[in-house]
Amino acid sequence: MNNADLARMFVKLKPVVIFSKIPKNNKFLPLFEKEGVTLWDIHKKIDYKWYHFINVFYRGVIAAWINKSTDAVVIGGESLYFHKVLPWIRKDVRKVELCHLDTWFNYSQQFLKDIDVRVFSTQKLLKDALAFYEKQGIDPSLKSRMVFIDNMVPDVATPVIKNHKELQVVFIGRGAPQKRAHLVAQIAKKIYNKDLPIHFSFAGDVSSVIETKDYPYCTFYGNVEDRNKLKQIQEESDVLLLTSAYEGLPMVVMEMMALGKAIVSTAINAIPDYIKDGVNGFLITNEQGEKMVVEDSIIALSMLMADHDLLVEIGMNNFKEAKKRFGKELFQKKWQEVIEKRETLN
Repeated sequence: MNNADLARMFVKLKPVVIFSKIPKNNKFLPLFEKEGVTLWDIHKKIDYKWYHFINVFYRGVIAAWINKSTDAVVIGGESLYFHKVLPWIRKDVRKVELCHLDTWFNYSQQFLKDIDVRVFSTQKLLKDALAFYEKQGIDPSLKSRMVFIDNMVPDVATPVIKNHKELQVVFIGRGAPQKRAHLVAQIAKKIYNKDLPIHFSFAGDVSSVIETKDYPYCTFYGNVEDRNKLKQIQEESDVLLLTSAYEGLPMVVMEMMALGKAIVSTAINAIPDYIKDGVNGFLITNEQGEKMVVEDSIIALSMLMADHDLLVEIGMNNFKEAKKRFGKELFQKKWQEVIEKRETLN
C-alpha cells in the first residue's frame, strides 16, 4: 500500500509503476489505477527462469528509457528486478530503495553504493539495518543515506469511540503460522467459558488454522477484500488483538490507532515502537510461551472490558499518536524531501 500511496500522492510527477513479478492476485491493482499514473506490467516477459536472456535484455531497455530522462527518480525495493536494473542506470539519476523487511539485507548490500537513499518503514528496521552495517563492516559513510519515514494512514480525522454492551475484539489477518490466529481462538474460548461480555471477530481467512464451526460464539468474516467493509468492521470494534510470533508493523495497527481503538499485542519487532504498555494499549510478553500469551491477553482484555473510561483513554492516546505520526501531510513532506534531494533529509 505504501507504493500505491506514493504513486497517487505524486501523480503530478507522472509516475510510471512497473510490475515485474507474477501476481498472487490483483487485489492491490485498483490502488494504483489513477489518472496520471502509468502502469507497465512486464512480468510475462521477464518472470521466467528459462527466459533469463530476455530478463537481461529488458533490464537494458528499462535502464535506457530511464537514462533518457533529465529528471527521473527511481523508487523500488524488495524486488529482484529493481536491484538488477540499478547498475545500468546513470549515476546522477536519483535512486531510492524502500525497505520493509530485514530478510533483504543480505542480498541488497551488494547494491548499496548504487542507492542514494534507503527509506525504512519502521524505526526498528532502521536500527536493525544500522546493526547489520556494523556487523558486515559496510562503509560507514553509507549510513548517511538511511532515513526513517512512517507509512501513511490516508484518513486520520476523528476517533470512532463506541460504548458496546459487549467489548468488541477483532483479529485482522491471514491464517499464516506467524500470526497464530489459533491463540486468538483459544482466548475467545476461555473468555466464553468465563461468561465475560466480550465478543470476538475474525477478519481474514483463518480456516486453515481454526475449525470455525467449533466457535459459534465468534464472528468469522473470511477474506474481506472490500476496503469499505473492512473499515466498517474496524470502526465497530473496540480492540485489535494480535498474537503474532513475529511481525513488522501491520498497516492494521496504524489504521486502528487512527480510529482511536485500543491495541493488545505481543511485544515483538516494531510493535513496541508504537504501542506503550498501559498508555495506548497492552503489550504481551512473547518469550514465556503461547500459554502465557493466552493468559496475559485475557487479563488485558478483562481490564478493558471492566473499565470503559480506560478503554476510551487508551483509544484517544492512540488517535493522538496516529495524528502526529501517520498524517498525509507529514508523509508527503518527508517523501518530497527524499525525491527533491533536500538538505533537510538527514
